[in-house]
Amino acid sequence: MKFIVIAVSLLSVVLIAPFLIPVRDLEGTVNPILLAEEDSMFVNIKNINIHYKSAGEGSTLVLLLHGFGASTFSWREVIGPLAEEYFVVAFDRPGFGFTSRPLGEDLEIFNPYSMEGQVELTVSLIEYLGYEEAILIGNSAGGLTALEVAASYPQKVKGLVLVDAAVYTNDADNPFFKLLTNTPQGRHLGPLVSRAFLGNSRNLLDLAWYDTGKLTPDILEGYEKPLKAENWDRALWELTLARKPYDYSKIPIIHVPSLVITVENDKIVPIEDSVRLAKELPLARLSIIPDTGHLPHEESPWEFLEIVMPFLRSLATMD
Repeated sequence: MKFIVIAVSLLSVVLIAPFLIPVRDLEGTVNPILLAEEDSMFVNIKNINIHYKSAGEGSTLVLLLHGFGASTFSWREVIGPLAEEYFVVAFDRPGFGFTSRPLGEDLEIFNPYSMEGQVELTVSLIEYLGYEEAILIGNSAGGLTALEVAASYPQKVKGLVLVDAAVYTNDADNPFFKLLTNTPQGRHLGPLVSRAFLGNSRNLLDLAWYDTGKLTPDILEGYEKPLKAENWDRALWELTLARKPYDYSKIPIIHVPSLVITVENDKIVPIEDSVRLAKELPLARLSIIPDTGHLPHEESPWEFLEIVMPFLRSLATMD
C-alpha cells in the first residue's frame, strides 16, 4: 500500500509539475515589420505577411528556401551573383525571419507551419510574382520543402537544387518527440524548449560551419535579429508540433532535373543522406564541396556558385 501511495505521488508530481513552470511572453520583441531592412518587401498570402527580398530580372525565377533557424540573410553571398542572370527571390519561411507568425485560432483556418501549408505558400508566392514555374534552391529543411513542392506541384518546378537537404533526418516518429509534442505538459513547456534550442545562435552556427573562424559579429547579428520578432518562440514550437513523418516513397516519382549538393564536413546532415537522395531522385546529379560545413552558400559561396550556375544554365536548354 505504501508503495502505491509513493508511486501515485510521484506520478502526480510528473503530471502537475510542468504546469507550475511559468511560460511568460518574451520581453523586448516587436512586430517583425518593424525589423524590416531597406530592401525588404512584404506580401500577404493566405493572411500571412511574407517577408522577401528580390534581385535581378528575367524570364526565369529562382526561389531560395532557407533552412531551420535561418532567414533571407542566409542567401546574402549568392543572391547578387545569381541575379546577374536570373530573377532571384529569397523569402522567410513560416516561423522564421520577418514573416508574420500566426497563432491560436488563426491556425485552424490555415496552418503555415505544416508541410502542406509551406507548400501552398511557396506555390502561391511563385504565382504572385507572375511566374508559371520556378527553380527552387533549398538548404536543409528548406530542401525538404522544395522537394515536397516538386512532388505536389511538378508543373511549378523547373528544377531543384537541394543543398544538404534534411530529408532523411526527420524525427517526427521518434518516441521522445511524440511524448514532447503530444502531451499537455510538453505543449505547455514548448516555448521554453524553443528558447533553449534557438536562443543561442552561436552554438548552432558553430555546428553548421566547418571553419568557425569565418564567423564574424555581423553574421551572428544577422542570425539573431529575427529573434527580436514577437512570438518567434511560440511559432517555432507550432512548427515543431506540425511536423509529420515524411513519405519517402514520393522521391522516386519526382521527375524534375535536380542537383544535390553536399559537403565533406556536414555535422548536421550526413553526407550519406545526400548520396542516397541523389540515387533515389530519377533526374539527379550529385556534387560534393570540400572543406565546408552545412551552409556552403554562406561559407564557400564561390565554390557553391561554380557548381550551381552551370546547372541552372543547363535548364535553359530544356525549354
